[in-house]
Amino acid sequence: MGLIQAIKGSVGGTLSDQWKTFIKCDDMGQEILMQRVSTPNGVIAKDSAIMVAPGQLAVIFQSGQILDATAEEGLYTFDESTMPTFFAGQFGAVFKEMWQRFTFGGAPAKEQAVFYINIREILNNKFGTRAPVPFQSWQHAIPNQMTGNVDPMRVAIRCFGKYTFQVCDPAIFMRTFAGTGEMVRKDALIEQMESEVIAALQSVLNELGNQTHQVRVLELPSNTPKIKEIMDERVFDEPIRNRGVKLVGFAIESVTLDEDSEKRITQYENNANAMMQQGRVLDVMETAAGNEGGSMGAFMGLGMMNMASGGMSGGVMQNTFQQQPGTFPASQQVPQPAPEQPQAAPVAEEGITCPNCGIVSNGKFCAECGTSKEPQTVNCANCNVELANGAKFCAECGTATTNE
Repeated sequence: MGLIQAIKGSVGGTLSDQWKTFIKCDDMGQEILMQRVSTPNGVIAKDSAIMVAPGQLAVIFQSGQILDATAEEGLYTFDESTMPTFFAGQFGAVFKEMWQRFTFGGAPAKEQAVFYINIREILNNKFGTRAPVPFQSWQHAIPNQMTGNVDPMRVAIRCFGKYTFQVCDPAIFMRTFAGTGEMVRKDALIEQMESEVIAALQSVLNELGNQTHQVRVLELPSNTPKIKEIMDERVFDEPIRNRGVKLVGFAIESVTLDEDSEKRITQYENNANAMMQQGRVLDVMETAAGNEGGSMGAFMGLGMMNMASGGMSGGVMQNTFQQQPGTFPASQQVPQPAPEQPQAAPVAEEGITCPNCGIVSNGKFCAECGTSKEPQTVNCANCNVELANGAKFCAECGTATTNE
């Protein structure tokens, strides 16, 4: 029981008058994935004509089993006495295997029908991440002080794009999804497929964001070929293939960061600009140190740089000169001045008046004339009155002292 090819290639509908029964399926377009066609009494008579249009695959069922199938376009005559023509078209190997083992449970007995499967590439299927998905941004790496390593910044992104798919295994497709219904439309499959596409995309993003690839987060749309290559190599779309369907095309059209990730990246880049400014400051300082008499011009340059950068002041300038150890090479490290220690207030000392010249000074001897400032007294030799040291005459009796 099988198909005999009557006319190969494209055929027109005007030939339908030559056969008693003419079975065909109208163009399924991009919306219909499978269409069941039969006769009013459910029996395909001998010598009935079955037409297979471009982009269609025809599977003939009888009592839940496959009688024949072809994916080669043309006009065929059904003859129950012939062997199946399973090798017709691109699915020949698949047909040969499914003829031996394929059965449909619950199919009515002695019913014959042709199931047409759309094997075109189904285009313009949109996808979008409902919630932000994680991604590693190596362009915003952060030093890990605990491990000494540099780790990527973890951001959250939303991706939007399109994909295309095609039925690649009609037996699996009919068994797991289509069944023996009258019609299967794309809408019945697309919602589940979108979830599986997003899951596959997440796996690809994990791969692209690792240390080997380090793809920039906003350059993902330009890496479409790489995304599809990784998806095929790692079979990230395996759940989709398990339904007899494969992804043919996959394109990310836009990538956006969530609000928190945008803030962190903006802060990171602002800090990076400040560090770049710091590097310019260090270059100017090193130039000044190497040029004789050039320090004044160098520091005038620093002032101009400060104004050009929008007036770095306060904390920014402080951070500029108080970089953390290891931020720059040793040759660019700025020596840090030791913190000034508070000095004790000077203690006022009371001077002693010199008995000889009257100069006030400290110490035992006058800093001006050298006279001893130790308190001394003498007695008058005549009247024994106590006189001040250095007196030449007694103030009481006028007798000359021994100091004269």
